[in-house]
Amino acid sequence: MTVNSETMKSILNMEPKTAMRSFWSRAGKARRWRAFAPLGVLIVLCILIAIANPNFIEPRNLIRVANSAAVPLTLAMGMTFIILLGSIDLSVEGAMSVAAMVLVLLATNDSNANNYGWLAVVAAIAASTVMGLASGFLQTTLRIPSFMATLGVWFIGLGFSVYMLGGSAVRLMDENIRALALSRFLGFPLAVWIALAAFAVAIVIQYHTRIGRHIMAIGGGEDVAELSGINLRRVRIIAFGLAGFFFGVAGVLAAAQLGQSNAVIADGRLFAAVTAVVVGGTALTGGEGGVLNTLVGVLIVTVLANGMILLGISPYIQQTVQGLMIIAAVALSLDRFNLKIVK
Repeated sequence: MTVNSETMKSILNMEPKTAMRSFWSRAGKARRWRAFAPLGVLIVLCILIAIANPNFIEPRNLIRVANSAAVPLTLAMGMTFIILLGSIDLSVEGAMSVAAMVLVLLATNDSNANNYGWLAVVAAIAASTVMGLASGFLQTTLRIPSFMATLGVWFIGLGFSVYMLGGSAVRLMDENIRALALSRFLGFPLAVWIALAAFAVAIVIQYHTRIGRHIMAIGGGEDVAELSGINLRRVRIIAFGLAGFFFGVAGVLAAAQLGQSNAVIADGRLFAAVTAVVVGGTALTGGEGGVLNTLVGVLIVTVLANGMILLGISPYIQQTVQGLMIIAAVALSLDRFNLKIVK
């Protein structure tokens, strides 16, 4: 049997095309799998915990889960926009503590005679938003990594909060603000509804505004975004300001739930926020994922913590499980078809 040159050329031309189609087919399937993996994990997790302890699905426990998720969800909404940029914001605990401090000192409290009511809430969220804008301004103006810029803002905010509180806890005595945690609507604390409202705002920002599209574009490829006319500096400052806004709302909710503000009110919140975003499937490299993913991530983290408590698992083992969960989530969220270098 003989094969002429024309036939050989056609075969050689077909092989690369077939290989490329196979590559992109596998890449597309992997992306789809990663997109739905967190939701599948949440469903399986709920089923396993409910089988192990039927008390998990009791209405009282589900309300407890929702209330526990309120502050982490609000924090994670702000963190999501920063991670979508391909950056990181470590100022969570500093911004949150400043918001709680401003709220408590301006509302009715046991430390001074102030009684500004809901203006204290506005001032608290504004203070945290300013801190976020400062983080973005420092990062873009001084051209330093977001890691270091926000780390500095974190300690500045925490130090200022401790100084203003005098190193002690100050009680929040404004009944209207405390009602955010104590009053209920349709069986759920008002804090849960406020967190859902924050989630709705984040949805609108990401999917229905120009700034949301620009954030995704920068995370997907900063050089391409700049060539397309996007003002990188402005978008970054706005994104960090948005994060500060959500951190401020979370600070208000935390102070309302605890009934006070102190130096450690935000301890561990940074870990919870980053974990929820990553577990939900938003890539640390930016440009992939979003607030819908983060909602699933928050529920996974909260349900897992609640389930381990119901099952009587040791707190030390709980920390180990959470650490393993973070490693697994990051490993699953990486796009290995495009990732050539790991730093």
